[in-house]
Order: sequence, then C-alpha cells, then structure tokens
Amino acid sequence: MIACDLGSNTLRVVEIDCRTLERVREFERIVRSAEGIETDGNISEAAIGRIVKAVHECREIFDLSQGYHAVTTAALRQAKNGREVARRIEAETGVRFEIIDGEREAEYTRIGVENRLKKLGLETESYVLLDLGGGSSEVVVKIDREIMRESFPVGIVTLVEKYGLEEIETGIARECTTIAAFAECLPQKPAYFIGSSGTPTTIAAFLQGIDYDHYDYRKINGYRLTVRAMEEVLERLLSLDKAERTRWVGVGRDDLIIAGVKLLMAIVRSFGYDEIIVVDDGLREGVGIAACSGENQLLFTNN
Repeated sequence: MIACDLGSNTLRVVEIDCRTLERVREFERIVRSAEGIETDGNISEAAIGRIVKAVHECREIFDLSQGYHAVTTAALRQAKNGREVARRIEAETGVRFEIIDGEREAEYTRIGVENRLKKLGLETESYVLLDLGGGSSEVVVKIDREIMRESFPVGIVTLVEKYGLEEIETGIARECTTIAAFAECLPQKPAYFIGSSGTPTTIAAFLQGIDYDHYDYRKINGYRLTVRAMEEVLERLLSLDKAERTRWVGVGRDDLIIAGVKLLMAIVRSFGYDEIIVVDDGLREGVGIAACSGENQLLFTNN
C-alpha cells in the first residue's frame, strides 16, 4: 500500500507491507510547501515548483497505477490558494492529494505511532503525542483509552516566516499559549511524551552521529531524548557554519531546525516533561496502515 503525505515542509511517501505493517520503500524531499503563506496568504510559485518536481521524482520510484492514498495538511488547508495548488499538482503530475483537517491528521498520526510503539514493546494506553509540523502542530493525548486530539496553528515554517530567527523566542511565547492552556487542563499526566516529526528525529540522529544522507529510522525509533540533550544539540548546531549544519539536517532545513528545537523544548516543558520518546513513524505510515485495514476508503488510481 502506497501512502503520500505532503506536509508544510516535506513530501514523504512510503510503501507499507499490509501483512507486516512495515515499510518496504520510502521517499522524502524537502519542499517547504508553507513558503509564502505568512507573506500574502498564498503558497508561493517557488514552493509549487518544488512540490511538482518532488512528486515527479516520487513517481519514478513508486508505481501508482494500482492505487495510492495521498493526503496534504496544514499548508494547503490554510493557504488562500490551497485548493488551486492541489488542482495544479494533479494537473501537472497526475497525483491527486486530499486536503485533510487537523483532526484526521492527528488520528492518522496516532495510528502510525501506536503501530510502532507496539513493535517497540511499549504500552499504548497513556501518552502525549506531538507531531510538530511546518504549518501546524497536532497533539494527541491518550489516558485510559480516552483519546483527545487537537490541532494548533503553530508550525516551524510559518513561525520562521513570521518572526525570523532573531525573534523566534518571542514568536514561540506568543503562539504557544493555546498549547500551554491545553496542557494545563489535562486531568492527569500521561506516562510519557512522544515526539513524532522531523525535528525530534533529526536531533536523535545528530546525537548518534548520523548525518542527513545516512539517516536510518531503525536507529531512531524508541530513542530517549532529554530536554537537556535538546539544549546541547541547539548549542552545537548554532556553532556550525551553514554548510556543515546542512550536512547534518538537510538542504533547506538549517534555519528551520534551529527554530524547531526551540519550539519542541517549549512545548515539551509546557506539558511538564524532561524526556521524550522519539518515533519516526507518523502520518504517512498511519494513512498506509489505515488503508491496509480498510479504515481509509479513499483510494486514488493513476493509470
């Protein structure tokens, strides 16, 4: 089963084996879809060009003729030209993306993460899950089988566009008040905090000496990451020049990862944790797993 996730920063595609619910192949490109939204409310032409190019590259790797599930999230649902961009992507690549709301995004992410937690031998009944995106952040809280899902319009790409790195701490303090209020209202503190997205996975890789080109999700899943280690990574990344930082975090992400680490630390602290469990699996895996089980009925075909 092939699942595509066009996020506010990255296009991520995976083929899932429906018997084992493990990855067969995967693909990822930085596209910065949310570029331009904070300027005039529209996704920029440059961003559209990057997305189209990445989708064409994806089609060279994956055979979509037997069907695929493709979703897109905060950037296209927030942008004034979001639906137009989705139509242009389909017209120019033949690949159709469904714009999903924050609640469905959080639910698919939960499905992907819980599948990985089970494979890691971790319990799945009490946790906070954060999917830190480019245009929004999804939070899932599970306490004794009760699930709460919230999508907050706080993302790394949009924060950097709005405030710049110079004022990013001010921006985080202003934009994260709703997340902090949500955390304060929880009836009890769940057993652990899970970080699923590019920022925590990149930090976990960096701490293990794994650069962007040699990233291996199998070495990331289940990694225990403390807030103190996040602070250490931030200091080390800031000491690197642009070229060296790019080697570790990927092209087009050197500024975003700095903002992402700061945002991650702020959110984790607002929930009262000093350590998180990093999980690489997320939205795209959840879409694929839901499709394997018949929960996701939306199947596009491309002949």
